[in-house]
Amino acid sequence: MFIQLDQSSDMPLYQQLRNQIVAAIATGELAPGDGLPSVRTLGRDLGINLHTVNKAYALLRDEGYLVMRGRAGASVATPPGEDAALKRLSDGLALLVAEFKAAGGARQAFEEAVRMELDTAYGAAAPKGDKHDE
Repeated sequence: MFIQLDQSSDMPLYQQLRNQIVAAIATGELAPGDGLPSVRTLGRDLGINLHTVNKAYALLRDEGYLVMRGRAGASVATPPGEDAALKRLSDGLALLVAEFKAAGGARQAFEEAVRMELDTAYGAAAPKGDKHDE
């Protein structure tokens, strides 16, 4: 897994690290049971404070992406299932929609952005009526 952090970004380093690990899980680069580097090792490799890595790992654990086993380290958790993921999605989407609307964004622009992200994550959309479009 290759991690690249942008020190000049407005996004905190721990959040960038968290997001890249989630992306690696989503793409299958990291699978359930895969171990992650120790906090110290990853901090040293990335040139960041170990507490920053620890914060990212703790957030991922709290969100259900990682399992922490003391000295055995962190590993990718078994996915919690679609129901739990849908609940988190709903909560997160509600906030994103509100923020976008409050910033003056139009519904159509939001929907197009969502479609583009879906196509990126899942591949191009299947034609209407296709079994895979359900």
